[in-house]
Amino acid sequence: MINFSILISLSEIEGPGGLFDINATLPLVAIQFILLMVLLNVILYSPLLTIIEERKDYVLSNLAEASEKLAQAKELTTQYEQDIENAEKEAQLAIANSQKKHKEILDLELDIAQKSIDNLLEVISTDLINQKETALNNLDTIVQSLCVEVENKLSI
Repeated sequence: MINFSILISLSEIEGPGGLFDINATLPLVAIQFILLMVLLNVILYSPLLTIIEERKDYVLSNLAEASEKLAQAKELTTQYEQDIENAEKEAQLAIANSQKKHKEILDLELDIAQKSIDNLLEVISTDLINQKETALNNLDTIVQSLCVEVENKLSI
């Protein structure tokens, strides 16, 4: 391997244009560097940055749209939940009213049935009392006729 100190010392011996010689090449390299930087900026970096900006705008617009749709979904969810609660309350109220009406109708029908049964029992009991009285009257006449016959037979 070559020693760096020897290399540096050899470059100093040769005279002008050594290791740190500043002549027309330095400004030419600087101009070349600036031109390449501008050219790369125009050809590569600008389109790349515009694509990145467009992508960022696209992502942000999609995020905004998604957040709006999420807010609408939440709003619809709360509205539907309230509608469901109202429908359940109305259904429970309708069921309670229906049960109340059916109970009133049942009570009315029971009262009517009870009155008709009471009337029927009253008719049957009066009919039985009448039959009993007629049977007793008939029995009374039969007993008297038998008594007369027994007396007749005894008197004979």
